[in-house]
Amino acid sequence: MEIAIIAHDGKKAEMVQFLNEQAEILHRKEITLVATGTTGSKVEKAGFEVHKLFSGPMGGDAQIATRVAEGLCQMVIFFRDPLEKHPHEPDIFMLMRICDVYDVPLATNPATATMLLKGVGAE
Repeated sequence: MEIAIIAHDGKKAEMVQFLNEQAEILHRKEITLVATGTTGSKVEKAGFEVHKLFSGPMGGDAQIATRVAEGLCQMVIFFRDPLEKHPHEPDIFMLMRICDVYDVPLATNPATATMLLKGVGAE
C-alpha cells in the first residue's frame, strides 16, 4: 500500500509526531511512503523510509495527484494549514478533487488520519 504524506510548513512537526505515534502500523505493514519534498526530508530525518517528490509549490501535489489517478497511491494524508494562504491552492484543490474522483481516502487532520491507519492496522 502506498500512502502519500504532505504537510504545510506550519504542520510539518505535527506530521512527524503523528507518524512516530503510528510507527508500529507503518513499519509492520507493507506500506510505502511517498511525500512532497520538504515534508519527505523531515520524515526521513525522523527515521522513516520515504520516496521524495518535488515540494508542493514546485509540483509535488500534482505528482501525488498523478500517482492517485494512476492507481499507485491508495491513501493521502495531507495536514493542511487552514489558517494560512498558500500560493499553490489550485494544486491543493486539484489533489483533493482527484482523491474524490478516484475514491482514495484523504485525511487532512490527525484525527481522520488516525482513523484511516487504524483501519489499515486492523487488516
